[in-house]
Amino acid sequence: MQPNKPQGAGHSGPARHSHNRPHSSSSRPGGPRRFGGHTRGPRPGGARGGFRGGGKKSFGGAYIDPKRFVNKSPIAEAVPVEYKPKHAFADFAIDAKLKANIAFKKYVNPTPIQDQSIPHVLAGSDIVGIANTGTGKTAAFLIPLINKVLHTPSTKILIMVPTRELAQQIETEFKGFAFGLNVHAVSVVGGASISNQMRQLSRHPQFLIGTPGRLKDLLDRKALNLSQYSTVVLDEADRMLDMGFINDVKKMLALMSPNRHTLFFSATMSREIETLIHQFLKNPVQVSVKTGDTASSVDQDVIRVPAGKDKFAVLCDLLKEPGFDKVLIFGRTKHGVSRLAQQISHAGFKAESIHGNKSQPQRQKALSLFKEHHLKVLVATDVAARGLDIAGVSHVINYDIPATYEDYVHRIGRTGRGGKKGKALTFV
Repeated sequence: MQPNKPQGAGHSGPARHSHNRPHSSSSRPGGPRRFGGHTRGPRPGGARGGFRGGGKKSFGGAYIDPKRFVNKSPIAEAVPVEYKPKHAFADFAIDAKLKANIAFKKYVNPTPIQDQSIPHVLAGSDIVGIANTGTGKTAAFLIPLINKVLHTPSTKILIMVPTRELAQQIETEFKGFAFGLNVHAVSVVGGASISNQMRQLSRHPQFLIGTPGRLKDLLDRKALNLSQYSTVVLDEADRMLDMGFINDVKKMLALMSPNRHTLFFSATMSREIETLIHQFLKNPVQVSVKTGDTASSVDQDVIRVPAGKDKFAVLCDLLKEPGFDKVLIFGRTKHGVSRLAQQISHAGFKAESIHGNKSQPQRQKALSLFKEHHLKVLVATDVAARGLDIAGVSHVINYDIPATYEDYVHRIGRTGRGGKKGKALTFV
């Protein structure tokens, strides 16, 4: 769901070792179907998401073959068949004022996940939505659920997400769609005042957006009654399970209304997710528009540091090149990320860092500076790999190899969003 904008051409970095393009397992986006009988292939890189073989062992993870970090667009690449949506936003059976808010954002045609999901959510069906990151999953559930509240104001909706950044991103999107509709949301995340969040909850907003940890805190304080919530969205459900929230998620789903409307949205499907689906969803519709592990709009390559060359010096050489305008760099540890951001600043580039040890206001300030082009570089741990929707990220650089291939997929999904081109570079 993006307005028509010119696609920016990326800039190739310095000479790098390249490989033949690996086989693609991508397929044409498929239509919705009822969940069941799905043949699940192996998770990328094995059970832990890594890739064993003659590659690099990432810190705390499995081996990932460096060939998986290369996906160069051929010079004469075939022109992909453009997806033709069955609907325009104006066609959906939703409130006229909500349509006006969508039109104000200059959105005309939905993305595949929106086009295929919204009619089923409007019809009250449970949904399992599988789509690449950056394809508009948020609007695929917000638009029909806001319409649901407009028709039934007593409806209360819970949206569970793995990270603070994703919760706040959804809240921002919500405000645009719900402007002037007398529909309200509160975001409850760690690192912010729980007292203030409890006060906002006491005003009975229709939408509650939260991370499992903070939702559990509110339940323990008797400040939240989940039996009042009849609709739930699990966004980035796979990440919540990877982060160890599976028991909390199960507990909260069990506390909700038994006549629950449940929506799962994720970029990947795992055995644990399938178990949750069969346990908590009723005859769900599966909408899968995933076209491969990584988006075709992201040009991927590796950076090999020559013998005797300092890794940081190579990074600085990259940052000096034309086209490296808005660069998101991923590091392994909180301390390493902070130190790298300081080194980049001392080298003359405006940089900040975000990681789990920083307070929520500090993280928000750094993100705002980066979004508003006051910073050239943002250095982050994997806390930022999901949920960040920052326009115009020209490059993602993996200064440290991620722990799993799935982490890699979500890191590089911060660029090449909304149909624009992006570049991902990985130091090996």
